Amino acid sequence: MKMKSYRAPDMRQALALIRDAQGPDAVILSSKRIAGGVEVVAAVDYDTDVPAVETPHDMAVAMADYDAGDESYHSRAAQLAAAMSVRAQSGRAAPQTRSEPLAKPQSQRRSHIEMDDLVDAPAAAVGDELRTLRQMLETQFATLAWNDLSRRAPVQISLLKQLTELGIAADLAGELVAQMPGKMESDEAQRLALAQLSRRITTMDERWLDHGGIVAMVGPTGVGKTTLIAKLAARWVMRHGPRSLALISADSVRIGAQEQIHTLGRLLGTPAYGIESVRELPELLDHLSDRRLVLIDTAGLSQRDERLRSELMALASAHPRLETTLVLSAAAQAGTIEQAVERFAAAAPQCCVLTKLDEATSLGGTLSMLIRSRLPVAYVSEGQRVPEDLSAARAHQLVARAVQLSRTASATADEDLLQRRFGAVAHVMA
Repeated sequence: MKMKSYRAPDMRQALALIRDAQGPDAVILSSKRIAGGVEVVAAVDYDTDVPAVETPHDMAVAMADYDAGDESYHSRAAQLAAAMSVRAQSGRAAPQTRSEPLAKPQSQRRSHIEMDDLVDAPAAAVGDELRTLRQMLETQFATLAWNDLSRRAPVQISLLKQLTELGIAADLAGELVAQMPGKMESDEAQRLALAQLSRRITTMDERWLDHGGIVAMVGPTGVGKTTLIAKLAARWVMRHGPRSLALISADSVRIGAQEQIHTLGRLLGTPAYGIESVRELPELLDHLSDRRLVLIDTAGLSQRDERLRSELMALASAHPRLETTLVLSAAAQAGTIEQAVERFAAAAPQCCVLTKLDEATSLGGTLSMLIRSRLPVAYVSEGQRVPEDLSAARAHQLVARAVQLSRTASATADEDLLQRRFGAVAHVMA
């Protein structure tokens, strides 16, 4: 048996230290209050019989009565943790060693599950009970931490509420609030949080319309890739004329897709080409080496299509100068957008374009995805007008639009929702 003593400001941090140092199989042998916190003795390879385990009802009562300075609470928590750890290692309950009951108030009635009553219980049943006890314990700790944060940091609670109403992912909202200075007025804190959110969004300049390039648009079906190409092509012709532009459609799946590109080419007075597969691109791009800007429309394959990965990899390697752009609908659900980013990663997109901004009811999920993926945003599109409804992406404008949509939708986040989302990490944000 390997024993070690740990000191921390409170029991929660002490348990975290033990888990990091000795793993989830560590056994709590004792705990006591000391100056400045608690001292806990833990061990691994511990096979001694352990005391009785409190029922879920008793554990809930004990947690509800939690007080950081209550010595009996730490003793009960340590005894429970020891029992849970031993039973988790053995897969079945250990025999009960009769010992003196824990000190508790006379007014508090308790019942116990004697561990020797569970000796013959199946390992699966014991495991289910352990998971239930652990979940209850974690839930109670989360509730206590949230209530404590609500009392000590009302400004942080207000920020979490606002970010949740915007639709920002819980982990990202927690990070932003944790970085806020300790003492700030509510309005000032909200402005700072939105500014930090804006700084995390990466955008890029209009280098295509200024300097040209070979740009392939990829993305799910129906996100507006062809309309985006029409807007970019029209703007290029207005700035530089039609002679240095070429259009390519590699979409042989959607009926009429290639005819749309040919029609656009005739309207703009620029050549347009249709190919059956992206594997024909290298030869065609060599033929178009004198064109300053080449815009490529690709098939909008489903994210679950088995051909998707091979097509994207072939596209990414078609030409050294080719850069892929992921086109995403801002009106899609957050999970759909994250899945698209993951599935189209095989094309190695250098940036993205957000379309259908006018159809979006919330932008929080989209902004969360942009920050997580660190994918720069080149343009945002809202509407079907060519070429008017296209503008260069600006991070602060996206955040302002997210706030506007939240207010328009009258989004609300009640106390129960906030506690479920942030209770587990409330002690980190405090």
